[in-house]
Amino acid sequence: MDHGAFDFIIIGAGSAGCLLANQLTKNPENRVLLLEAGAKDDYLWIHIPVGYLYCIDNPRTDWQFKTEPSPGLNQRSLLYPRGKVLGGSSSINGMIYMRGQQQDYDNWASLTNDNSWSWKNCLERFKAFENYHGGSNEWHGHKGPWTVSRQRLNWRVLDVFKQAANEFGIQDTDDFNRGDNSGIGYFDVNQEKGFRLNASKAFLKMATKRPNLTLITGALVDKINIDPITKKTKSVSFIGANHSHTAQVNQEVLLSAGSIGSVQILERSGIGQGNHLQSLGIDTLVHAPGVGENLQDHLQLRMIYKVKGISTLNTKSSSLIGKGLIGLEYLLNRSGPMSMAPSQLGAFTKSADYHPRANIQYHVQPLSLERFGEDLHAFDAFTASVCNLRPTSRGSVHISSADVSAKPKINPNYLSTSFDQTVAIESIQTTRLIVQQTSLKKYQPEEYKPGAHLTSNDELIQAAGDIGTTIFHPVGTCKMGANSDDSAVLDSELRVRGVHGLRVIDASAMPFITSGNTAAPTMMMAYRVAELLRTV
Repeated sequence: MDHGAFDFIIIGAGSAGCLLANQLTKNPENRVLLLEAGAKDDYLWIHIPVGYLYCIDNPRTDWQFKTEPSPGLNQRSLLYPRGKVLGGSSSINGMIYMRGQQQDYDNWASLTNDNSWSWKNCLERFKAFENYHGGSNEWHGHKGPWTVSRQRLNWRVLDVFKQAANEFGIQDTDDFNRGDNSGIGYFDVNQEKGFRLNASKAFLKMATKRPNLTLITGALVDKINIDPITKKTKSVSFIGANHSHTAQVNQEVLLSAGSIGSVQILERSGIGQGNHLQSLGIDTLVHAPGVGENLQDHLQLRMIYKVKGISTLNTKSSSLIGKGLIGLEYLLNRSGPMSMAPSQLGAFTKSADYHPRANIQYHVQPLSLERFGEDLHAFDAFTASVCNLRPTSRGSVHISSADVSAKPKINPNYLSTSFDQTVAIESIQTTRLIVQQTSLKKYQPEEYKPGAHLTSNDELIQAAGDIGTTIFHPVGTCKMGANSDDSAVLDSELRVRGVHGLRVIDASAMPFITSGNTAAPTMMMAYRVAELLRTV
């Protein structure tokens, strides 16, 4: 079926795609098609914050990817959640609003020779689409659709951990988003009145009221069709309702399928490593060796401590009465455990003094469990997950077949460098020092995972491999870069090199991972492309 011609075709209605659709359709002359492989975001658990538990690894909302067995994780394979629904991963993520650090963006600007990526310029974009709970100031805006709220809960055990961190030397902060996120405090979250705010509600809801947007869900994109002579994008082929479809493009295809999905679509379209494509029977239209490489992710080390004499969610939710009270609190006030982001308390610090700036991040939770999807432990405990903000390990993702339904091969390659192993050791040691402070002592913290008996460097590296898991921040697989960088897939305006009328706008375009959660930076990148397209 031929759907006709559009000025812009956006592939993927996630954090970037929804924002792009909203910005581009503000111009009534732009005819825009938005394709989303998933369904509408009308699943109840998307909107109740704690519902991420029921959205991850659920085929209704998640692609259900898995990594290849990883040597750095002692040959374990991990679930690798990616949103497959309107709103994309913003419909299943942790809702944490985090920009990263000033140096992240200044490094992007230096790397690409493009000052538009400097912190100063990126900050203005963040402010433009933000609706901050504290109103407008030097660092924040309040006229945008992306609501940033305070959390609607508190936990004594988290406050005690914060006091211990203060004693260790980590100062309190009430805002992680001013360019230096050092400190400890409760995360700001993307919620409205106790409900999750996803990109679909924030950006797409208003765009769908405009007659120049066509939205198709259940549209699994096979490939982008490119003229082999001119290298100009012609159309997009996709599958919907068990039928083949085609849509023509007049100006540009905007690929926003994420760090995994965008690679798959580029490779099936003939853009990637020539030898790999040919081995799968795909003609190489553009040899781009960087496609699928440079995969970076934040590996969290989930340290668990049993405590006594202080309540945690483990026991609060262990009885029918407890569950009922939790449900009633949410029903009446939209607060309490059901309004929880997966992590509530955050901290940024150095794992050792030689690091020039904060290099580790904590996500602290008033609960514990063996692994995602299992019941909480029967004993009171908290989890202090700690991640290396700027890992040097690099992985890859590539298609395993030309078949659109085939799962990709994802190799994050965690802990493959001596630097990352050293930071992992330092992270465990730092956590132990925090927990040993006076404020926590009276609650008799006992290290359940990985175990206080593990002390040597070799034991701690092995332990990191046992307790490490993804924090769902894959980036970099279609990185932007300077013209002199042959491994860069994109130029500084996120245009695919060697192709006319094709950009990649999602976290895959990041050359280096940001020092924190990645949803807001992805939206900022989409806002930058919208700026560019307004001037075309």
